[in-house]
Amino acid sequence: MTFLVSENTTMKYRSRDEIIGSILQYAANKEGVTKTRIMYNSFLSYSQLNEYIDHLIKNELLSYSKVSKRFKITEKGLKYLELYSEIVEMVKIF
Repeated sequence: MTFLVSENTTMKYRSRDEIIGSILQYAANKEGVTKTRIMYNSFLSYSQLNEYIDHLIKNELLSYSKVSKRFKITEKGLKYLELYSEIVEMVKIF
C-alpha cells in the first residue's frame, strides 16, 4: 500500500521485519550508531524507535555501550540480517 508524499515521491508502509532489518543494517557500522541516527535513517518516531530498540536488545540482536553511547549489532543480529537479506532476494525473484 502506498500513499502520495509529493508529486514525484511515494512512501510505502513497511513491515516490522523491514524496519528491524533497517535498524540492524545501520547498527552494523563498526563504530556503532546513536539512537538519533537510527531514528532519522529509519524514519521512525522516538516512541516507535524505543519499542524496536527494546525488542532488539531483549532478543540479543542489538547491544548498547554506555561508554560510547552507541548501539551495535550482535553476532545474532548479523545472522538475522544475513537471513533476512537472503529472504528479500528470494522474494524479488517471484
